[in-house]
Amino acid sequence: MGDEGWKAFSERVAWDAAFHATCETTSRPDAAALGLINDRNASVLVAVSALMERRTDSAEDDSPLSHEVARLDAKLNVLMEIVNRLLLPQSGLPPRIPLRFNAAGAVLSWAGLPPVGQSVMLKIHFDSCRALPLELPGMRMAGPSDGKGFVAFEGLSEAVRDGIERLVFRQHRRQVAEARAQARPADGGQEAM
Repeated sequence: MGDEGWKAFSERVAWDAAFHATCETTSRPDAAALGLINDRNASVLVAVSALMERRTDSAEDDSPLSHEVARLDAKLNVLMEIVNRLLLPQSGLPPRIPLRFNAAGAVLSWAGLPPVGQSVMLKIHFDSCRALPLELPGMRMAGPSDGKGFVAFEGLSEAVRDGIERLVFRQHRRQVAEARAQARPADGGQEAM
């Protein structure tokens, strides 16, 4: 599983950022516990995706309906921040750690990771929905040799894997769009010459 898991991870797009996360040694969940974990993860992924979704309104769209939707979106964002702070204040979150993950696994610092071969539970708290962590059971594997360790996820349902893949892809697409948008002003000035 080690080489296959690492290969599956490294061939996919991954989300690389600093997340509030923990990786703890745990026993492998039984089938019933795994079913509950997958159900919760599916709900978390739907919530995180919905909350992270940014509207792509053009500046030309000045309809009253678009203004009303933007106003409701702003109110929902404030409400979600209040709920997040009440349910899990910033002080209750685990520290941020550099983490790269996709549906196959995660790469994170060796510091605090259990030895290779141990069952683990990686919990990732997203800023948009801090109170609901994504719980990812897996196995600590060898992975890269650059001071980081690899966790290969185990027991995730197809729906959860698909949800993670969509979330990671959207984040990657968003980062590419932001990079292009930042590069445009410089390019536009050169074309005018």
